[in-house]
Amino acid sequence: MTPPEPGADDTIRILPTAARRRSRAPLAAIAVAALVALLAAGGVGWLLWPHPAPIPRPQPPAPVAAVPAQPSAFQLETATEHQILDHIAAGLTVFQFAANPRILVLDFASLHEQGLMLDRVAALVEKAGLPRDRVLPDAELAAAISASGDTIDTYYYGHDYPAAALAQFFALADQEHIALNPQEERLRALLQQVGWFAPGALGGLISLPAVASDPKVTILARAAILRHELSHGEFFSDPNYASYVHNFWLTELTDQERAGVRAFLAKEDYDASKEELMYNEMQAYLMFTRDPMFFTPNMVGLTPARLAELQARFLAGMPAGWLHDVLAGYQSTSAAR
Repeated sequence: MTPPEPGADDTIRILPTAARRRSRAPLAAIAVAALVALLAAGGVGWLLWPHPAPIPRPQPPAPVAAVPAQPSAFQLETATEHQILDHIAAGLTVFQFAANPRILVLDFASLHEQGLMLDRVAALVEKAGLPRDRVLPDAELAAAISASGDTIDTYYYGHDYPAAALAQFFALADQEHIALNPQEERLRALLQQVGWFAPGALGGLISLPAVASDPKVTILARAAILRHELSHGEFFSDPNYASYVHNFWLTELTDQERAGVRAFLAKEDYDASKEELMYNEMQAYLMFTRDPMFFTPNMVGLTPARLAELQARFLAGMPAGWLHDVLAGYQSTSAAR
């Protein structure tokens, strides 16, 4: 604090101290009383005066939870066998077979993309010497493919699986925390879209590659693969047909003929201990695979005459439908020759 200059307030300082106190006391008392009254009045007034409600402070918006990106829905096209055969795939095209919409046809532009999506399923469902109760991780799958003398591309030229087997594949993969590749996750999205994870879902999924995706895949080979796989699709999606095939296997083929079929399929790396797989492949090869690159009677120990007899007997009792008409067409063509 700055001290006052000398002599600036001498008139005040010359008054005796007692006198100063006496002269100021009444005024001070009055001032204090007035101040108290004023404050009291002001306090009462403040308490009684209406106050506006407090203005709420704006709150920052709640953070929006990130929504995981959903895979785009597949556009399913309905097509006949001829339309599928003539189609030129630029990527993956999904068809519903016109004669039986419970059959889905995956038309791949390359064998490699087909293998990436379906080879691991093949390893679980039907390849010989591999576990049926667990999904192979990448390293084991690569070793299994290599041990068979194949590549991702050639593990199968065409695939076929029932809805139940596909649902089991994904359930086991999730249970075992197996990392699946993007193509397999696309397959999961497709199955979710068509409802094949529901209990009791009935359907057959088949695949085929584009012409020239491999030197062996000519237009004739593509046609043979498609016809073969479509017969599997019918087996998976029509319980009456599957039951008929099973009965034919047990009653029309001899023990030796069944053994011949089993030996042929084992050489092709199918799990010969799976009985349903054996008679499903029997109907596809013996009845509907006519390209000698893929099948001839001697491969299963049959003569051409015996095979023709089995085909005629199969047609005679076969349930009506599009596949019956296919076999009838084969028989008509053979008779005309």
